[in-house]
Amino acid sequence: MKYDQLIIYYFSGTGNARNAAIWIEKVAKEKGLKTHLINIDRFKTIDVPELSEKTLIGFCSPTHGFNMPPIVLKFLAKFPKVKNADAFILNTRGGLKLYRFFIPGLSGVAQLLPALMLWYKGFGIVGMQPLDLPSNWLLLHPGLKKKVINSIYERCHGIVNIFATNMLDGKRKYKALLSLPVDLALIPISLGYYLFGRFFFAKTLVATNACTNCNVCISQCPVEAIKIVDERPFWTYKCESCMRCVNSCPHRAIETAHGFSGLIIVVVYVLLIPFIISILKYYDILNIEKQSKLFGQFWSLIETSIFILFIFLSYKVLHFLMKYKIANRIITYCSLSKYKFWRRYKPPKY
Repeated sequence: MKYDQLIIYYFSGTGNARNAAIWIEKVAKEKGLKTHLINIDRFKTIDVPELSEKTLIGFCSPTHGFNMPPIVLKFLAKFPKVKNADAFILNTRGGLKLYRFFIPGLSGVAQLLPALMLWYKGFGIVGMQPLDLPSNWLLLHPGLKKKVINSIYERCHGIVNIFATNMLDGKRKYKALLSLPVDLALIPISLGYYLFGRFFFAKTLVATNACTNCNVCISQCPVEAIKIVDERPFWTYKCESCMRCVNSCPHRAIETAHGFSGLIIVVVYVLLIPFIISILKYYDILNIEKQSKLFGQFWSLIETSIFILFIFLSYKVLHFLMKYKIANRIITYCSLSKYKFWRRYKPPKY
């Protein structure tokens, strides 16, 4: 046996990464290793158990926008340099199933960036495993059916057992590198999500009239992104769209404002930005044909900044309108997540 101790740090929104960490821990216990399973929710300090023995340290996390979530990246950045320890990375990503075919998700930089960060801190990287557990991003699609979830889980459980057994026996496993060309091609999208996209998604959640102010969403939020404003839950830009609040709400009172979000996109890109361009052209401030290529490259950045600013302002308006029954009902019934076919995600429990 190569290792005497296993330490796993995990972050999990709805339970996928947590369950994968539990599977690995179980294999290690069966092999007689001392184990530590540590949740990094709301971390203020980083506790590292005694490393007097040969230790393997694992980091398990979901994939958000082809990245590790910001809380995980901050955790890795602050993680101390450790001598005589190896590390592995496991990222869960949006797996689907079409008939009998399992459709993998995409990692982007969710493996590459953490591996570089850990390598810089002196770790030996012995495992890089993507895991296609069920997609749970309810902002974009309804939760999968229970039968499909169980089928995907059964397959992934076997994959994790093999991965853990091989690693603990001293073998190196780098399955994540098989998709390296695709992951490298996704870097621009990963960067766009981290710098801009996640702020848009953070402002799509609202509490409907079904909310009883039980504060479960606030107590469950792993990054403390929800606060009470005007006696209603308010999602700040710290939100990482992990979906824990949506799935833990006992009254199904948290919805994605699909209709309102779509309206904002139309207003910004169809009305507001063209209007700004026309004003700039009218006063001869902007002449696209004469501008340098450098300006052209930065114009998309300017557009995105305008969009994010408008989202910030419009969300305050949205939150204000949700106080009124008529506006609340209109916004709620324009949200796809209001309807029964838009299932919440419920992973199997371990």
